[in-house]
Amino acid sequence: MSAEPAVPDFAGLHQRPGEPLLLPNAWDHASAALLAGRGFPAIGTTSLGVAAAAGLADGAGATREQTLRLALALGSGSYLLSVDAEDGFSDDPGEVAEFAHQLWTMGVVGINLEDGLGSAARHAAKVAAVKAAVPGMFVNARTDTYWSGDGDETETLRRLDACQEAGADGVFVPGLSDPGRIAALVRRVDVPLNILYAPAGPTPAELAGLGVRRVSLGSLLYRRALGAALDAVDELVAGRVPGGTAPSYAEVCELRRNVSVSTSANSTG
Repeated sequence: MSAEPAVPDFAGLHQRPGEPLLLPNAWDHASAALLAGRGFPAIGTTSLGVAAAAGLADGAGATREQTLRLALALGSGSYLLSVDAEDGFSDDPGEVAEFAHQLWTMGVVGINLEDGLGSAARHAAKVAAVKAAVPGMFVNARTDTYWSGDGDETETLRRLDACQEAGADGVFVPGLSDPGRIAALVRRVDVPLNILYAPAGPTPAELAGLGVRRVSLGSLLYRRALGAALDAVDELVAGRVPGGTAPSYAEVCELRRNVSVSTSANSTG
């Protein structure tokens, strides 16, 4: 399907001063449908959730096919969809662009590409290739200088500048939580800044006050779901009734009525 009519709306969600896009991240149809039911206009995917559900490593380029299948399942939803594509699953910018084009045909309007602290030039080339192949797709270029590096400010700016010059629509710096540094980076970049929410860091409202335009939840909801399952088991073992929110069996069954994916696209029943 063509998602072109929805793309300006997704970009526009990053252009609301004081009201950043709060982007929850889903890992399957049910989680996406429930989040959409809470009124979120846009939903992202979590690469950790995709990888862990398949028993694979995150950030290792092992989940290309699983990511495509998830995009096929979610791209026809009522919400705008952005996909976490790790590093694009290839070192070849042309192959990354082709992957992005596949996502686009499935209804995906945004892609998150990370550098993994590899070559900044190659990362920028991937961004440029995607924008050339799919001009309407919102490319969120991520640098891992704070996530897995030492948080060097000069290196962070060098990488973000390269991405902006390549045509990135937004930049993402997960792991950055210092309010002063966030505010300085907002002033320094020319495109919307995306920050990963951390329970120990600034609240979404505080990030909005700093000028952040997009707040991602990353794998938080997936990890909280796993934690809730463990908590429920512990309560049962202790002879108590599990607390917390649990949709009913009928409510979960109802979710499948909103998806229109052919059975041939599903690898298992």
